[in-house]
Amino acid sequence: MNLLIVEDEPSLLSILRKGFIEKNNDVSVAMDGKTALEMINNYTFDVVILDIMLPEINGIELCRRLRASKNFVPILLLTALSTSENIVTGLNAGADDYLTKPFKFGELDARVNALARRANQELEKIDTITIDDLEINGNSKIVKRAGQTITLTAKEFKLLYYLAKNKDKIVSRHQILDNVWDINFDMNTNVVDVYITYLRKKIDKPFNSKLIQTMKGFGYIIKS
Repeated sequence: MNLLIVEDEPSLLSILRKGFIEKNNDVSVAMDGKTALEMINNYTFDVVILDIMLPEINGIELCRRLRASKNFVPILLLTALSTSENIVTGLNAGADDYLTKPFKFGELDARVNALARRANQELEKIDTITIDDLEINGNSKIVKRAGQTITLTAKEFKLLYYLAKNKDKIVSRHQILDNVWDINFDMNTNVVDVYITYLRKKIDKPFNSKLIQTMKGFGYIIKS
């Protein structure tokens, strides 16, 4: 599994990182909510282990932002706040599970594995999207065109997948920002145009037919 551990206590972070690496996982770490948000938006993780009490952006707010931006990566909250009110707040913010401190590593490992299995079962329900010679696999996040594998960043894949799900429909920049980026993202930014350019260089430029089209004054559309 590819895990992200978000914890600002260095000693606990070190223990968790070592434990999960010994279980043959790929482990990334962050010590504040802002860094974690950037990492989750740019890379794909199977499970995020998230402390609630964090600098910059706390764990509850981070959950809210991710779910608002339609990012449903499995999240397990670590909390020293074991009252039912705090647990309910965390789950309502979008967390999938929680574990109160102190805890045994074995239980945490079992819960993380359970979250990953559940997420994989959900992903199996997602069909591959095919548009002409373009294939987008929602399970593996593999994109191919004319049989050639195309490497995309997590954000590029999310943008392409959103366009593909809305095949033959015009989607505005605001719709893209709401669904691919944070819902509260600055609507005056040109980030959508920048990422459309990135996608075109990878998806369209090397091939004869152009799938991603601009509808001036309206937005973008992907169609055969």
